[in-house]
Amino acid sequence: MNNNDVLRRIRYIFNLSDSKMIGIFSSAGYGVTRAQVSDWLKKDDDPAYKKCSDTRLALFLNGLINDKRGKKEGSQPGPEKCLTNNIVFRKMKIALNLKDEDILEIMVLAHLPISKHELSAFFRKPDHKHYRDCKDQILRYFLKGLQVKYRTDTQFKREFL
Repeated sequence: MNNNDVLRRIRYIFNLSDSKMIGIFSSAGYGVTRAQVSDWLKKDDDPAYKKCSDTRLALFLNGLINDKRGKKEGSQPGPEKCLTNNIVFRKMKIALNLKDEDILEIMVLAHLPISKHELSAFFRKPDHKHYRDCKDQILRYFLKGLQVKYRTDTQFKREFL
């Protein structure tokens, strides 16, 4: 999945306004303008579309963690220069304080049940023998499950379920 799509989906899931998104970026120590946020949220075929870099998405996810769970004591973690779906998945898990059972339920809501063993493989270190890359489809279903769980839009829930 591209970074802009992840950003758009997270914005929709939590119904974030432009000013809230700017606040999330600033809680990670990064200032952005409303125009920048707007350009990142545009569809790919829009002439004003701007690509959201891995570093910027990592900053947003770090800010989301700070927003949802509070800033941790001491120095803040720096943004990753290269994001993978596994890192995005892990950061969303941390931000929402999800346990494995919660994620498994979310995946069922998205109609893609997975086993606990499959799930744990996504959160292992890349050099571990049981590490597994999180493919776009898995991350897409996870975000769709979050949408079903956190959006109060009943129209969507009826259509999806």
